[in-house]
Amino acid sequence: MKGLELARAYYETYGAPMLHTRFQEYERLIAVGLVGAGSECFGFDDAISRDHDFEPGFCLFLPGEELIDSRTAFALERAYAKLPKEFMGCARLDRPPAGGYRHGVIRTGDFYTERIGRPDAFDAPEEWFAVPESYLAEAVNGTVFRDDLGQFSGVREKLKQMPDDVRFKKLAGHLWMAGQSSPYNYRRCLAHGEATAAQWALYEFVDHALSAAFLISGVYRPFYKWAFRALAGLPALSDLGASFDALLTEGGGGENAARKEEITARVTRRLTEELFNKGWLSAPDRALSFAAFELNDRIKDPNIRNMNLLGGV
Repeated sequence: MKGLELARAYYETYGAPMLHTRFQEYERLIAVGLVGAGSECFGFDDAISRDHDFEPGFCLFLPGEELIDSRTAFALERAYAKLPKEFMGCARLDRPPAGGYRHGVIRTGDFYTERIGRPDAFDAPEEWFAVPESYLAEAVNGTVFRDDLGQFSGVREKLKQMPDDVRFKKLAGHLWMAGQSSPYNYRRCLAHGEATAAQWALYEFVDHALSAAFLISGVYRPFYKWAFRALAGLPALSDLGASFDALLTEGGGGENAARKEEITARVTRRLTEELFNKGWLSAPDRALSFAAFELNDRIKDPNIRNMNLLGGV
């Protein structure tokens, strides 16, 4: 059973009755779910990932003290800590009642502040550039089981909607960097006899092309160790996984140069085709550097458009 399924079952079996019985007057004010850090929040957990920070548990997201005061929050922490220590063959982690980590009682404002630096969604488009997309991914992943008040989910839904100007700026930077990495710098490094630097150029290409794929798909790229697994689930461009794998894992010497340049050309074509299909490029066969400037020109906000091309990277 996946962690998200385990969390929901644990909540429905023990958490929901506890809230209804002991905190009925606050029940509608508390959002419940499993969101945030950890592979289980992305649905990527497996037998290996259960060796740390894995337990039957869920999050109780509380509004501000004007609705649920600190005394009630403390009582909720104690009640959560007393829930059964084992469920469906999985043991709870031994943590103090008020020492919340990934589960238990968390103020909604604290949860979002930890990830985006503020308790609510951004006020201005420029603020999006200050937060790594892996943190945004943690803010909107997982599942919310219940949220009658809608406060927690309201912030979550706003954070899912990256403004187009921000998306175009980020895309422009990543496309430019990908185009510079390969074939341009890849060829030059090989010409200098620097096979390691050439392979690094391919890594840079993959890193930026991967970020572009997520941005095009409207999905936040998670922490690097989960990025390739998340790529397989994208609504568009999931087919790039095999190409990225070949670029990173096949031999890095010059004997593979022609094949690797062919692969990077294929990746480039897929990216620009998808951008064209979305109506963001005027032609499907643009070089990545030209695509970068064309996307930058689509930005409506002059302050964002006039930022350095790499300002969103």
